[in-house]
Amino acid sequence: MSAIILKASMETLYMVFWSTLLSVIIGFIPAVVLVLTAPDGLKPNKIVYEVLSLIVNIFRSFPFIILMVILIPFTRMIVGKAIGTNAAIVSLTISAIPYIARVFETSMRETDPGVIEAARSFGATDMQILFRVYVKESWPRMLNGIVLLIISLVGYTAMAGTIGGGGIGDVAIRFGYQAYKIEYLVICSLILIIFVQAVQMIGNYIFRKIS
Repeated sequence: MSAIILKASMETLYMVFWSTLLSVIIGFIPAVVLVLTAPDGLKPNKIVYEVLSLIVNIFRSFPFIILMVILIPFTRMIVGKAIGTNAAIVSLTISAIPYIARVFETSMRETDPGVIEAARSFGATDMQILFRVYVKESWPRMLNGIVLLIISLVGYTAMAGTIGGGGIGDVAIRFGYQAYKIEYLVICSLILIIFVQAVQMIGNYIFRKIS
């Protein structure tokens, strides 16, 4: 039992780590475009902003379990199969990108306009304002969004287990639900609770340090 739980825990950590990393890196790109092209952005462009915003909202609207099923052909094309931890990472990442993009956009757009104007008065370029003002001023809020993303992804990995994604969710379904072994359900639930609490505590500590 301990070997099964340990293996599943490592699979969950593996999925959460890579999906978080990839979604943050990729999601930063549309977030920057949204910030730059927003009505109050550095390069206002209503068409680009509205179209990209609509795309983000559409992908955020899909329930994760449905998105996983829809993405099966794409997942199979990327990793060669539709089940397993690597396959789950594809769906987890795609579901997280629009969420983190919106979080980053909101965080950056909350930057004090006075700071932006001050940077302009000193002759800062758009890229300098973007990274040295927008990103620097909003980093604590962005970090808080990443913490919430990680917590959400933990829950998503559990759902991924229902269709062969591996991890704690897979063990809970196969052993706890299908084999009627309640102890597996209890232990899997406790592990997920502990992991979420640990992530939140670490996130709060880092947030206090950099705020």
